Amino acid sequence: MGMGSSKRKWNLVLVLFLGQLVSLFMAIGSLTSSLIAELGVDAPLTQSLFTYLSLAVVFGSIFLFRRQRLLVPWYWYLALAIVDVQGNYLVVKAYQYSSITSVTLLDCWTIVWVVLLTRFVIGTRYSIYQFFGAAICVLGLILVIYSDAWESSGGAKKPLLGDVLVIAGTVFFAFSNVGEEFCAKKKDIVEVLAMLGVFGVLTSLFEISLLERKSLESIEWSATLILLFVGFALAMFMFYAVVPFVLKMSGATLFNLSLLTSDMWAVVIRIFFYHQKVDWLYFVAFGVVAAGLVIYSVNQHQIDLNHCLNSDSSSSAAIPTTDAEANYEPLGGEVSGS
Repeated sequence: MGMGSSKRKWNLVLVLFLGQLVSLFMAIGSLTSSLIAELGVDAPLTQSLFTYLSLAVVFGSIFLFRRQRLLVPWYWYLALAIVDVQGNYLVVKAYQYSSITSVTLLDCWTIVWVVLLTRFVIGTRYSIYQFFGAAICVLGLILVIYSDAWESSGGAKKPLLGDVLVIAGTVFFAFSNVGEEFCAKKKDIVEVLAMLGVFGVLTSLFEISLLERKSLESIEWSATLILLFVGFALAMFMFYAVVPFVLKMSGATLFNLSLLTSDMWAVVIRIFFYHQKVDWLYFVAFGVVAAGLVIYSVNQHQIDLNHCLNSDSSSSAAIPTTDAEANYEPLGGEVSGS
């Protein structure tokens, strides 16, 4: 019992550590995207292309070395890559119009869409408290939009347009997260990341040829810009590489809680790096979203705990407690009654 409890504690510590790594990588990706936008570069598909290319090269090489067949049909990975590319395109595009703080916090809309998606498509059951927690999160996100509506009255940027792009992007991320979590828990993580990389590259190249050719031709490349593209690619590569392990070990609940710290990183970046003031309503919104996530997560933890206890009790009932109760089956080389 003691060893099992200690192991669970260390697993929790590992999950929390990995969650904070994911949060840090996401914050770095947000910073580099914001800086690229500040330089006047508008090429979100090209930014993401290098991330998918790195996933394809690293995890594709491992997959080929194993010489294994696909556990999931290729067209499902194509669908997963398409929705993931659209999500990245819309969210990265939002940095052209909105602040880093608004984009990172509005990412939490993904949770709302995941709840709705899993409830009505997969049939996942949620308690009234979990719906209440999700509703509180929505209230906090509405406060962010309200704050940006005030900000948009006097700036050259269009924060409300950026907010709409982020929210639209989270719809695609919801489908991507549900698909990736299913594959990470039921199938092979290396295969998922390799195929996401391969089909992500193909999808990105196709859309770049349609949407970003003129933008790429107008870019004046410099050492700073190249370093920012490399930094974004590395940060998001690490983000994609670690996320499946967090999802497999803890699920989406603790994963989304971990990402809250990336919002605070965004506040620090905006205040100390950009020397900009953050509206007081943002901090209220952050507190409301955090409260909603905690309410949602505590109840999810209780549901998981009850499920584990029920599973353990049913398993215990199925195991004979004495030798007399056990059904003995002779092995292939034994003769009963000898």
